[in-house]
Amino acid sequence: MYRERFTKIVATLGPATSSPERLRALFEAGADVFRLNFSHGKPEDHRQRVEQLRALEQEFKHPIAILMDLQGPKLRLGTFAKGPMELKKGQKLRFDMDAAPGTAKRIPLPHPEIFKAAEPGGVLLVDDGKVRLRIVAHDQKTIDAEVEVAGLISDRKGVNLPNLILPLSPMTPKDHKDLTFGLSLGVDWVALSFVQRAHDIAELKKLVAGRAAVMAKLEKPQAIEHLDEIIEQSDGIMVARGDLGVEMPPEAVPPLQKRILAACRVAGRPAIVATQMLDSMVHSPTPTRAEASDVATAVYDGTDAVMLSAESASGDYPLEAVTIMARILRSVEADPLYRRLMDPSRRDPEATTADAISAAARQCAHTLSAAAIVTYTNTGSTTLRAARERPDVRILCLTPNLDTARRMTLTWGVHPVQTEDAHNFADMVQRAVTIARQEDVAKEGQRLVITAGVPFGTPGATNILRIAYV
Repeated sequence: MYRERFTKIVATLGPATSSPERLRALFEAGADVFRLNFSHGKPEDHRQRVEQLRALEQEFKHPIAILMDLQGPKLRLGTFAKGPMELKKGQKLRFDMDAAPGTAKRIPLPHPEIFKAAEPGGVLLVDDGKVRLRIVAHDQKTIDAEVEVAGLISDRKGVNLPNLILPLSPMTPKDHKDLTFGLSLGVDWVALSFVQRAHDIAELKKLVAGRAAVMAKLEKPQAIEHLDEIIEQSDGIMVARGDLGVEMPPEAVPPLQKRILAACRVAGRPAIVATQMLDSMVHSPTPTRAEASDVATAVYDGTDAVMLSAESASGDYPLEAVTIMARILRSVEADPLYRRLMDPSRRDPEATTADAISAAARQCAHTLSAAAIVTYTNTGSTTLRAARERPDVRILCLTPNLDTARRMTLTWGVHPVQTEDAHNFADMVQRAVTIARQEDVAKEGQRLVITAGVPFGTPGATNILRIAYV
């Protein structure tokens, strides 16, 4: 399943993609990573999809990454006595923690942490920002607010508080239960919602204890204030643009996307750009030209992966969405401008042997027009260094660790293969050449640039660069 592209595709699974036939079709069409959204679906649904994906992995003999996305805390209104209520501009309302159904004068808001963090002059956004209220006064039990942007509100609509750090753990009791279940299924990535500080990721990593890679979803403006620390703590980053766009002006999101991707590139962390990428394809067989341009922009920005949400989970055209996304990625990567953007954005390597070898491997591959860079790795760190260089050839990741192979499917340009570690120099070259031919990465007469570490099998010991003929 060698892909003729560098950028990866993450497909969210749901009712529209629950059968083995649909999963197989998505994989063949180009999906590299499959997302399980634990905000929806029953545990048995997720278990069934994991089993189907692992069967697919065995059939195609190619690693498949499974990403579980924890729901996180959802701040919502209570219910209303007379159903949906139309709010008018200038209308005064009181929010409280009383569970009784709301009326025209008071609205239940069963979240004490909001009342602790609220400040006069602050903003309450309801239903993804469709309704906006300004806080006039508050105490520990009530918030008085005035409607600034009118609209309809109804039972259980979501609430956002821009520019406030809430005294709230991103892990709810449901998330703890889901995490235990997901890890028992053998998921490869765990995405944490509502991240505000690096400490949030550190807490999750303690719970995961190395059984999966941990991804921070950046959907709160507060997270941007601690961006570098969060990236440092995380194994990967998801730019959740829909939620970011609720709590900050829409015009702030595009430059922020570029900033996050650049920071991930420097740190060598894989990044996903997500939310509303081909949103019209939920009900249309083709995307708008603006959506195609949006996907392309993320690729020009250097993202590792782009993600489909409702398009593949519950839409009418999941297969078409993956297919057109793959076509957009290939089109951008074939554009000479893409390479002209990737090369100048490369940073100087750190003063380490592993970084020096990775930088030299990229230069050798370019100078010799090699077919690929081959990395021998246990933990994936060598492969991540190679990907950070954004070479103009694919990276063949050879690892004895199946978990590492699966996680690397998310990373830009990487084609992972599980195999034994090299035993000696001759085996290192022969194994790389044989697998490169088997995987259609290289053909006879082409060259490979190989990186490895001596002693063989020692994590973090990359210190060898070898040129080999196929």
